[in-house]
Amino acid sequence: MSSMYELLEELWFLKRDIISDDYDRALFRLAEEIPMQIHEYPTGKRVWTWRIPEKWTCKQAYIETSDGQRLLDYEDHPLHVVSYSLPINRIVTKEELLAHLHVHPSRADAIPYVFKYYERDWGFCATQHLRDSLPQSEYQVVIDTTFEPDTLKVGEIVIRGASEKTFVLAAHLCHPAMANDDLSGVVVAIDVARHLLQGPQPNYTYRILILPETIGSVAYLSQNEELIPDMIGGLFLEMLGNNSAHALQGSFQPDSQVDRCLNTAFMNLDPLGYKSTYRSIIDNDERQFNAPGVRVPMLSLSRVEATKTGGKPPYPEYHSSLDTPEIISPERLEESRDLVLSLLDTWGKNQYVINRFKGEVFCSGYGIWIDYRSHPEGHQNLFQIMERCDGERTVADIAHELKLSFQSVWEVVQLLTENGLVQLSWQPQPTTPRRNSITPE
Repeated sequence: MSSMYELLEELWFLKRDIISDDYDRALFRLAEEIPMQIHEYPTGKRVWTWRIPEKWTCKQAYIETSDGQRLLDYEDHPLHVVSYSLPINRIVTKEELLAHLHVHPSRADAIPYVFKYYERDWGFCATQHLRDSLPQSEYQVVIDTTFEPDTLKVGEIVIRGASEKTFVLAAHLCHPAMANDDLSGVVVAIDVARHLLQGPQPNYTYRILILPETIGSVAYLSQNEELIPDMIGGLFLEMLGNNSAHALQGSFQPDSQVDRCLNTAFMNLDPLGYKSTYRSIIDNDERQFNAPGVRVPMLSLSRVEATKTGGKPPYPEYHSSLDTPEIISPERLEESRDLVLSLLDTWGKNQYVINRFKGEVFCSGYGIWIDYRSHPEGHQNLFQIMERCDGERTVADIAHELKLSFQSVWEVVQLLTENGLVQLSWQPQPTTPRRNSITPE
């Protein structure tokens, strides 16, 4: 069994375009690590408003001067060719080449990642240094690519719970020769699945999806619509190896149980982390789960240094040849895995709190009194939490309402449970007496 970092080092330099031989190699390699079902969706298949594209293969690509000096070669780095580039084999002017030669917007030493999955164009990617040094007026350009029918592949790991209600974890395996985006999320997802499989049966069912970005989620959801009603929450895992604090992005439904639970738990799990609202930190496959007609509240966990609203990349090496295992550490991957497991553990505890008492509890009689003079905050929290134990609120609801961490509310709820004052339920059980309305004469 390989560690997360070992898997990342093994797979990162593969040419993992969305439908490609190397994407398949990476997915089948992961399937050796853990039981996984691989779903296949053929080229041309209609998946909601999308169609599955062709497999793309680049056999060779280069730029040469008129005297045969090779300036750029796909063999040196998979990012040198625009993903899904059209083939070309002819002499072009420097002006035409520059129109098809992409460079990184801010890093002169980096090869950018450029993709045109659904456009028809040709293109190379290079460092700014190479672009600035082009010496001649004409160049021989060769891109030998093919577009063929094949299948888009999605890996699925299922951990069956006592309930069919499902929590979804997802990460994307595409992006050639890049490590943090999002192979780091993939290896964390795999290790989380390993731990879940080794533990006791959870209450919820967990589905872990490894897929190509966007089109993979659309394909899976469109072909498994019967599963969507049981999907009650999710978390997209992305960019979890770089040296930044964790960022938790909410779902499209900020008042959902999963939002309230993960948000109130997160504040206690990563003191340096930060939270923000849907689509304010990063955009990825959580969009497909939150979208109209689906509406699964999926949050996103990443290590993003700069939010999308700031106009800067999520981290300096993003979408470039600088995104290598060197910017990732085994320790950060382990921290992210442990954080995900803690969030899922919290989610598994989030139940409705049903009072078995009426009126205010005689705390001294149960040995749970907290002196307001020596510990005013604890005294206030105890009574505020008890006042909300009414069979209509979950632990997360109480934590959200009082702006407390899930963990601090859970400690009080456990104390009340041990004393027979409350019980937990997966369904609401309101205990407030119903009253007939009084209509004044």
